[in-house]
Amino acid sequence: MIIAYEDRLTRFGIETLKKTFTTFGTEVVNHDEKTQGELVEDLITTVSHFAGRLYGMRSHRYGEVIDGVKKLVG
Repeated sequence: MIIAYEDRLTRFGIETLKKTFTTFGTEVVNHDEKTQGELVEDLITTVSHFAGRLYGMRSHRYGEVIDGVKKLVG
């Protein structure tokens, strides 16, 4: 199976999915590897989404969470 982006197949658990496909004789080939910067950007986007839903997009706490994640991975 050839895929363009791993995250289009699944966001989490790609290694487990690859092992499952291998068991059935199918190899997952990633056509376009993401750079580390793109992965960090994806992580910040995911955290932003969930923090916004949890705290509200205009709350002070939302900004603190996003700033904390950026410091952690930046």
